[in-house]
Amino acid sequence: MKARGDWKSIEQIKALDIVDYLALLGYEPVKVRNVNYWYHSPLRGEKTPSFKVNRQLNCWYDHGIGKGGTIIDFGMLYYQCSIAEFLQKMNVGLALSDPTTLIPKLISKSFSQEPASESKLTILQEAPITSISLIRYLQSRCIPIDVARQFCCQVSYQIGDKEYYGIGFKNDSGGYEIRTPFFKASSSPKDITTITNSGKEVLVFEGFSDFLSYQTTGRNQPIVSSDFVILNSVSFFEKACPILEQYESIHLYLDQDTTGQRITAHALSLSTKYKDESHKYTGSKDLNEWLVHNTKPHRKNLKHKLS
Repeated sequence: MKARGDWKSIEQIKALDIVDYLALLGYEPVKVRNVNYWYHSPLRGEKTPSFKVNRQLNCWYDHGIGKGGTIIDFGMLYYQCSIAEFLQKMNVGLALSDPTTLIPKLISKSFSQEPASESKLTILQEAPITSISLIRYLQSRCIPIDVARQFCCQVSYQIGDKEYYGIGFKNDSGGYEIRTPFFKASSSPKDITTITNSGKEVLVFEGFSDFLSYQTTGRNQPIVSSDFVILNSVSFFEKACPILEQYESIHLYLDQDTTGQRITAHALSLSTKYKDESHKYTGSKDLNEWLVHNTKPHRKNLKHKLS
């Protein structure tokens, strides 16, 4: 579910320095190694620091729980709230234009300063996608059901004493990314997803909606043997690097937001193997938004292809 507010304002909030934000919360790094700042995790008790912030990428990762991401991902876990609630507390209406003026608003007296234990999401079963509401959701994202069924399933899951179902995309550790028209979540353990076809090149996506969008655009094109890595969280980019660098070429289809652009720039600085493909969906924040924009009912074909 999208939070209320302007997309650019949300990106301003994502761009806030996580190290500075943690300092406002009273957390100081135990050690600093180049761009990496190590902390005792603010999300749980521990004696050995395993919570890392890469200040260059402005992303965090907690090795103890296997989760990470942007400042918004952290805030949702720290305060145990929805994205809409966190953004509202950070900046009512998301109307401020100067990101530096948002800092004092990030600490809200209405939030408990002690992080609550995370509600556990338990996967009950998986099955083929048959739910009408989920199929309609895929249609709204211009992803054909046959493409979705090839890579996804319908998962039933439980949170507390209530049961739900959604579109599930499995990662390499057996966890799932879960999407519904109104909900976005992950089950543990969280990890990247690799799809191998013995290719010499690998295509990298932030999330599975963009990966499915790419598969949709290539349905009627000649088959090219490529491998795929879906990060499922930008915080997993560093973890994925050893896998990616085994390939002759690495094609990045990352979001055109602040975080995606920062990671793309970082990757391009690492090796000439990395290629930025985001120019193929210029004007859209990600590949799925580009697909939706170029697959209006009165158009039989995409405006331009991703070949």
